[in-house]
Amino acid sequence: MSTLAVVLLSLLAATPSAAFVQPALFSSTSATVRFASKKEVTNGEVTRTKKKDTNGEVAVNGNAATNGEASKDPYSFIVPILGDLHIDPRKMEDYSIGREHVKSIIKDAKSKVGNDNVALVSLGDLGESKNCDHNPDNPFELFAGTSKCHTIAADFLGSFDVPYEVIGGNHDLEGIDEFDSDARNLRNFLKCHDKETPQFCREIAEKTLLVGLCSTIFREATYTSHEVIIDDEQIRWFEDLLKSRPAEDGWKIFVFSHAPPNGSGIRIIQENHVVNGCCWLNHSSEKNCRKFIELVREHRCIKGWFSGHFHLGQDYQDSITFPTIDPSEGPYPNRGSCVFAQTSVMRAGTSRDGRQQSRLLRGTKDGFEICTIDHKNDGKVRVDATITYRDDNHEVGVYAHEDEAYEHDNYFKVYQPQVDDHAYVCGAEDEELCMLTPDPITDETVAWWKLSCGRVLGIVNGMMLEFDKSTLAPLGLVMSHDELAGKQVAIIDSGLEECMINFEEDGMDGADCADTEQDDSREQAVLVFDDDGVTVVQPNDDGSYWRKIVRNKIARMKERRREKAAVEFAQMFLPVRTEEEAKQKTLSTWGPYTTTSGVAKSTGVEGITKKAKELNVYSS
Repeated sequence: MSTLAVVLLSLLAATPSAAFVQPALFSSTSATVRFASKKEVTNGEVTRTKKKDTNGEVAVNGNAATNGEASKDPYSFIVPILGDLHIDPRKMEDYSIGREHVKSIIKDAKSKVGNDNVALVSLGDLGESKNCDHNPDNPFELFAGTSKCHTIAADFLGSFDVPYEVIGGNHDLEGIDEFDSDARNLRNFLKCHDKETPQFCREIAEKTLLVGLCSTIFREATYTSHEVIIDDEQIRWFEDLLKSRPAEDGWKIFVFSHAPPNGSGIRIIQENHVVNGCCWLNHSSEKNCRKFIELVREHRCIKGWFSGHFHLGQDYQDSITFPTIDPSEGPYPNRGSCVFAQTSVMRAGTSRDGRQQSRLLRGTKDGFEICTIDHKNDGKVRVDATITYRDDNHEVGVYAHEDEAYEHDNYFKVYQPQVDDHAYVCGAEDEELCMLTPDPITDETVAWWKLSCGRVLGIVNGMMLEFDKSTLAPLGLVMSHDELAGKQVAIIDSGLEECMINFEEDGMDGADCADTEQDDSREQAVLVFDDDGVTVVQPNDDGSYWRKIVRNKIARMKERRREKAAVEFAQMFLPVRTEEEAKQKTLSTWGPYTTTSGVAKSTGVEGITKKAKELNVYSS
């Protein structure tokens, strides 16, 4: 892609009448950092002046801007955006430096657009998820999610001389030793940050809203506790808000969440977030995971969506995605009118690629800019993308620079299919037998295919993954590298022409044919094979294939405690000489177990308990 590559954001090709350009707002300052309290009066203004949002009402910022120039354009606004802070109270230097960078921008912004059209947004994950020597009574307590964590974070966010908004990430309810439920932890989060609801809505300029969605589940997560989960009540609130502020009436909405939604097209992600099922909002729920991009497609008032979560920088074009892309690069991805942007981190110790950056959003009646605040370069502001409004439903976007990080592939680890790209293997959805990989699978193998039921599977980095059938975003791990390397994949028809029941088999008495009327697709089997045998890749009960392996953190913590107790028991009562030997002789067993047998014969686990394979019992 050439520098300043123009990407049309609507299906209508058009050249904007005037480019949207706004001067950089950076000016360097140096001062001793002191965290003001949230309620402290600074320069004659209270730092928290917003009206609260209740029952979907919009919180409006006080009086009109007093600056003469700003009053000419009531649509102008400026919003610095902070990614995952992961504050460690022992390591505050980077936060102090970054704060001064942002404060200098805020000071200049107020002179340009007025005090009321400037705000700060934090994308959550406020505390470090480790012990930070913060509680002498409990040297094992994690700092994230505690009262002390949120008090320090609130003081920090409240010290920028501007109102702040904050949402919770996957670590913000992690005060598991202090609070015994998500509800109590959430109440403390809201109290510390002077919030009435997990979500927020602020009218930052004329018919321009900042809207935040907050993760509210940690202990009660069905699978990994690090999934960013927006609860059903917030989703209903969000949908009602979008319906009440349509693009046709001139409304423009910028959304903030800790993780991005499925379908955003953000590719600055790492493999671990995908295989662990915590990459997208509501990742483990097929319906709710896709809900957000469906709302984006339906409501073109959503103009921008900012997220963090991945701890990766903003020097890649893949960290910003436009609603549509150049036809030469692939098909129309249908992202409504929304530009999605990934946000980096402020502290060096939390960065996964060495970058320390925040975002800056600058808007006028003509469009908006997405910028980078580079904390490793004295807070320099760089324009990354410029978006110009054609009308209420169409925009034109321009990347301001090429990728500035040539080690891009070191951090982007997950391939995302595109319709009819070179890796697509046709025929799996139509043919009775389809050999998907003619050669044994290696780390370099890239292939993907659709099943007749619409599910999308693929091979990348030596693993089998499932991809969303609508957005083609990666969903999760189906088979790991150690199970797949050197083998091949085939798809075959598995449905029989007529129902056949073996009434002599135990447990099959009175069984009926499976009801296939609800699914018109052919029944198929995904096979992984080599000369030594064939493995059937069975789908989950809901029809999906990706394995929800990582479970709730609280459950895993309790299991580890039980195992530790068992090791101590083994040292006392078994003929072992060391703790390591005791660990080797200590096993765990889990449920539920899955088998094709119609009766419960054994709870043995293949590869774990000795007689499992002899009994033909397989673990889930």
